Amino acid sequence: MIRAFLYVLLVVAAAAALGMAVVEHSGYVLIAWKGLRYESSLWVFLLLIAAALLLLWATRWLLRLLFVSGGVVNPWSRRNHGRRQQQAADKGMLELAEGRWEPALRHLQLAAEGEHQPLLHYLGAARAANKLGRHEQSDALLERALERQPQAELAIALTHAELQEARGETDAALETVQVMHERYPQHPQVLRHLLRLLHLRGDWSALLGLLPALRKSRALSGDELTTIERQVWRERLIVAGASGLNEGETTLQPLTRAWQQLSSAQRNEPELLLAYAEQLRVLGAEEEAEEVVRKALKQQYDAGLVDLYGLLRGRDPARQLQTAEGLLKAHPQDPLLLRCLGRLCLQNSLWGKAREYLEISLQFSRNAQTCAELARLLAHLGDVQQSNRLFQESFDLLDQRLPNLPLPVPAGS
Repeated sequence: MIRAFLYVLLVVAAAAALGMAVVEHSGYVLIAWKGLRYESSLWVFLLLIAAALLLLWATRWLLRLLFVSGGVVNPWSRRNHGRRQQQAADKGMLELAEGRWEPALRHLQLAAEGEHQPLLHYLGAARAANKLGRHEQSDALLERALERQPQAELAIALTHAELQEARGETDAALETVQVMHERYPQHPQVLRHLLRLLHLRGDWSALLGLLPALRKSRALSGDELTTIERQVWRERLIVAGASGLNEGETTLQPLTRAWQQLSSAQRNEPELLLAYAEQLRVLGAEEEAEEVVRKALKQQYDAGLVDLYGLLRGRDPARQLQTAEGLLKAHPQDPLLLRCLGRLCLQNSLWGKAREYLEISLQFSRNAQTCAELARLLAHLGDVQQSNRLFQESFDLLDQRLPNLPLPVPAGS
């Protein structure tokens, strides 16, 4: 309120000062140019200039108003055209997220054609077309995106590979990614995509060749890379073992070569040791497998290696049993170690001791395999009733792992 009063007071004072100036001296303005002559008082001249400026401003404001209103009313105006494209883009992205592929395709195509940077709209439209099974249209949209934005080649190619993979065209997707890998050998997303496709195909040799690039580019975290390396080498050992069986006569050479390719640290990893020993066993080299597992168990305890150790027949079964019993002090309640000891006792014809170890193993874990092995031993020892009971328990435990599916009613029920 006080501020408004001060403004009014200033305006009145300015008007009074101006009036006093006009009364005191009216001034004189003369403009003469060739045949034109203009003369007036100073204040009239200033009033005319102010009126001219006001007229100019009013004219400009009116023209702007007419232009804006014409853009709003005119359906072909640039303003309305841009608004329609933005609405189409918004609708298309929402429909794509909601899985309404047909309208998403239509709206995203419309939005892409008028955009200066249409990449995202074309990629979305290609995804929608792919979901509708219109693979040729999907590819055409990606080609159009490449024409409009050639600098986005990598993003378009990765999307193409993803869509090809979704169609089940794994070989074509792999070819697309491999081309990008040649052009962008250290790009993390390309490496991750190539890793997934090679893993899907089970191409372990190619994955081995990819591991150095994955490590150099840091496309994966340290734990992820270690897990992938371990899995790749495990599968590589399995393939090498199978190739040793497929050469007419059993040979250890492919498996040995694959094992020697591992680093010393990898050859000490329990998972890889287990895979190597299992393949030695499959190839009939149980004595070599027992030696490998025995040395590994002396360095570190692993339940998987212990379980396999009881299945191997080494050069000296008594020494093998002694090695396993040496682990019992540190792991007296491990059911796998107790079952391993029961198996090794059987190899040494220690029937009563084998029965004792298997029964103690069952006290710590009711395992179907252990039940069956103990039942078989009891049957040979003449304890048929207890053997039948354990066999039934073994079947019941296995039945719990089976899928719950309808079964026929027994005859006579």
